[in-house]
Amino acid sequence: MVVLTFVTGLVDAVGYLGLDRVFVGNMTGNVVILGMGAAGADDLPVAGPLAALATFTLAAAVAGFLLRRQDTSWTSLTTGLLGMGSAVLVTLTALFAVPQVADSAHFEIVAACATAGVMGVQACVARKLAIKDMTTVVVTSTLTQLSADLFTGGWRGWWNRRSAAILALFAGAVVGAVLLRYAHMSWAMGLAAVLTAVVCIQGHRNVRPIPAP
Repeated sequence: MVVLTFVTGLVDAVGYLGLDRVFVGNMTGNVVILGMGAAGADDLPVAGPLAALATFTLAAAVAGFLLRRQDTSWTSLTTGLLGMGSAVLVTLTALFAVPQVADSAHFEIVAACATAGVMGVQACVARKLAIKDMTTVVVTSTLTQLSADLFTGGWRGWWNRRSAAILALFAGAVVGAVLLRYAHMSWAMGLAAVLTAVVCIQGHRNVRPIPAP
């Protein structure tokens, strides 16, 4: 879950810096941008955040429907959903590397929607796995809980899964911004694809319950 949180920071950096200020994982940011954009503030985009918000919601709804009868352990369906997400990111990586496609007028919105869909599925999977304070897409509630317990939990109040999630999101955004500045958007998206695939494989091998003989 920490690695998937890092992935969220990574793709949100790609979305905001490379896809016309669209958050593909943090839907709170899109709602705020939409509100300001609807008021005509500072020429903020509306179409991209709105499309990403809709795709995220639809993908999360579909994933939630598929996972509705699963328990909170890692299952083959969990592997399949994250695996499909990794495949989408791989496809986007290849498309970003083709200038004729990446420079087309509508590709930014398509890429933002596809990535937001992956994040919607990821968020739904994280919710189903129900690991406390690890939503993988937002850290506002995590930061609130960390702050509330900061002076009452001893050393665990300073370093635990909450602080790991916050640092992972921050680190992902840093790495994404650096890759966009000094390399190419396809590098950032490719790294997100690889990390998602690694989580998928490791979860399937080491987290998924082994059926009784």
